[in-house]
Formats: sequence, structure tokens, C-alpha cells
Amino acid sequence: MVSSYKNVLITGATGYIGRRLKDRLLQRSDLNLRLLVRNRAKIRPDIQKRLSVIEGDSFDLEVLRQALENIDVAFYLIHSMGGGSDYARRDRLSAENFRQTCIECGVRRIVYLGGLGTRETASEHLLSRIETGEILSTAPDKIQTLWFRAGVIIGAGSASFEIIHHLTQKLPIMLTPKWVTTKTQPVAVNDVLAYLEQAIDAEIPGSQKIDIGSEATDFLGLMNAAAQSMGLKRHLIRVPLLSPKLSSYWLALLTPVPHRVASALIEGLKSETLAQNNHAQQFFPTIQPLNLNKAYEQALAELEENQILSRWCDSSAEGTCDIHGKDNLNQAILRDRRVFEYDPALQHEVFESFCALGGHNGWGAYDPLWHLRGLIDKLIGGVGLSRGRREQQALRIGDALDFWKVVDLETDKRLLLFAQMKLPGKGWLEFVMDNGTLIQTAYFYPEGVWGRLYWYSVMPFHHYVFQSMGRQIIDRARGLAQNSH
Repeated sequence: MVSSYKNVLITGATGYIGRRLKDRLLQRSDLNLRLLVRNRAKIRPDIQKRLSVIEGDSFDLEVLRQALENIDVAFYLIHSMGGGSDYARRDRLSAENFRQTCIECGVRRIVYLGGLGTRETASEHLLSRIETGEILSTAPDKIQTLWFRAGVIIGAGSASFEIIHHLTQKLPIMLTPKWVTTKTQPVAVNDVLAYLEQAIDAEIPGSQKIDIGSEATDFLGLMNAAAQSMGLKRHLIRVPLLSPKLSSYWLALLTPVPHRVASALIEGLKSETLAQNNHAQQFFPTIQPLNLNKAYEQALAELEENQILSRWCDSSAEGTCDIHGKDNLNQAILRDRRVFEYDPALQHEVFESFCALGGHNGWGAYDPLWHLRGLIDKLIGGVGLSRGRREQQALRIGDALDFWKVVDLETDKRLLLFAQMKLPGKGWLEFVMDNGTLIQTAYFYPEGVWGRLYWYSVMPFHHYVFQSMGRQIIDRARGLAQNSH
């Protein structure tokens, strides 16, 4: 064991894998943990007391030097999901900055998680991840790089799992395109985390590419395993008509992921993602990957127990996920303000009540209007309402909440949501409590004439929807108080 590897940096620590890895490594008393994040507000205050947090990104070399100073092992968990036309160039620059700064700072080991696949058949998104791994590995004489490569990750909250889970739940009969028979090797998220954790201490010679996964299957196998895990019978019929583009729209409409994410994932399904080496067994013999059914069972248990630690939409890599600069209410020039009175003794219950909005809990008496707005948003390429919420009661900064994003949260005081639906402008929804008064305000910054027309066209609906929502928040708070006694 390499016992001297004690100082560890995690980049991408608010993303799907990074957040779970952070929680896992915090259980070890022998590590000094540091995070590099774009927005430290996404890290809970109690967690920030237990580690070091550097705010910034991999494009700022000074911040990188600060983050990598005295670090032994640096986890590189940064990647785009097809965000922006130049995402591949930015991914390359980010990786080059990181490798070079690691060398300058004397980091001993880089650990990177990429995707299975080969250059010859890779989709555009997968090719970018392969290039990232290659860039991080280009100086083996100066720094060791452990490049883990995984296929479909099975875990509650992963984009792949949520797509498969929603399709299997909603559609007893599915028409599937011919490329769903493309082979892949799925892997349970807890197995991914086990490999990453052991990569801190394992004695491994030189830089290595380490392919991980369980038995090979295809998308049909993934769907059948999901149905079996949920006790459902599903019929999948292959047809030659569904192109990847049509399929991506279909997935975006029926599952929580927006079209851009669905499109990247669908493109990836056209290429085989199979292990090219046995280094996982060679260097990590104590890890026996779960089979597909067991991986699904673990993921479903997380869902049922409301213990989803992270979701695909936690990451700052996507515009739909970032919260930087989205709490600037002074931009707004249009407001819809509602005031509701409540017993000051119900302060905490009122806070809990509006923090429980969304997802399966709904938004009040006019839920059909919310669902109609969500459907329209999906049809025009937005995120819609189907993202739901990570947990049914608790929120944290950075959480997705249907087509909103939590950008500020103060216990028993305030909740601020930023609108991520397609809009001709920017929108916020704020709840503020002040000594027996709940102030509920919708803010809007219109873009041009169309923005103003949009605002005034929805104002009549606001009168009913927001008034009903505020009253229901107070009523629910009274019910919570009664149930606690």
C-alpha cells in the first residue's frame, strides 16, 4: 500500500460521481480532503468544516495551483455533456491545464474517470472523453495517470439509470431502434466508487488505462433487467424507423433528461463500449463488480429509501445545472408579489412546507397548468417538469426542482429558485419569511418585446396559480404542526 498518499483533491465534487466520492472519502480519517468547485455554496456548511474548499475552475491557472499545492492524488472528474459548440476544445484545454499544473505542483497521481469505447467508433461526446484521458496521460515520465473507463453507470440519479427506469415504468410496449443491440458493459455506481477509492492507495506501476464493468449486455438487456427488478413485464419490438435524432426527442419527452443530454447519450449508444483490458482484475482483485440485476436492486433501494446522494443534473458542467450568477434579482424589472400571513409559531413548518413543493408533491391546486407548462417546455427542448426532485422533503443549494434550480436556501428564512424552462428572459421564484409574513415573489427580466408579451400573457394565470400556492403552503404548515403534536 502507498501509505504516504494522504492529501487528496477532488475536482467535479458537486457532480454525480464527485459528490458521492467526497462523501465516501470523508469517512476515512487518514485523508486530508480538498475540493475544487465552481460554486462553494453547493457544499453544505457542515461539510465545509470538515475539508478545504477552493472556488474556481480548471481554466484559472492561479486557482489550479492553489488547489493542487501539496496534493498527492488528484481526481479529475470534469467533463462536459455536449454543452456549447466548443465543448471539446474546452475539455482539451482544461485537461492540459490540469496535467501541467499537477506536474508543476509535484502531484504524484492523477485519477480520471472516462468512458469505454474506441476512437474509431466513438461518438463526438465519447471522443472528447477519450481525448481528455489521452491528454492527462501524455507525460508518464513526469506524473502517473490512472485512467478508469466505464460504460453505463447504474445508480439512482445517473442519467442512464433515470432514462431506463422511466421508460420501463411508463411503457409496457416499446418500439426500439436496431442499434439498441449495441454491446456495453454496465457497472454499479458503488463499484465505480470502490475503484476510485482504492486508486488512492493501490500500488500500480506507471500510468495505466483501467476498464471496469460487469458482464456485457445491450440496451435491450438493460431494459429487461430493469423490468425484472421492478417486477414488470415489458415487450420490446425492434423497428428500423427510429433514427438517433428521433430517439433523442422521444427520450427527452418521456424521461427527466433534456434533449441535449438525451442526444449525447443516444449518440453514445451507437458504439460498442466494451472493456479492452483486464487491468481492473489485475490491480484491484478484491473488487468483484455486481451483476446487472444486483446493481438495479441497489439503485431501486436508494429510490425507495429516498437516499439519492447525487443526480446527473447536480453538475456545473451544463447550463441547465449551473447556479453561478443566477441569484442576481436586481436584474429583474417585472414582479408579481403575494403576501400571506401565518402564526409566527409556525415559522419552521412554513419553511418546510414551501421546501416540499414540486416533484410528486406538486405545486398546489392548479397542478394541471404546471404540467401543461412542463409539457410545452419539453416539446420546445427544455427540461420540463419531469426532473422532479432528489428528495421529497429536503432541498440543498444546486438541487434541480422540476424546471427550477435551487440557487439560495436559508433555513427558516428563504428559498430562491431560478427558472430553467425555456423563456424569453430570466425568471426567479422567491419565498421569504418575516415574523409571521410569507412573501412570495415571481421576478422576471424580459428579453425584448417578446419577453414583455410573455410576462403579461401569463399574468392572469399567475393570479390563480400563485395565490393558490401561497394559501396551500400555509395550510400545509398548519397540518405539519398538528401532526407533530
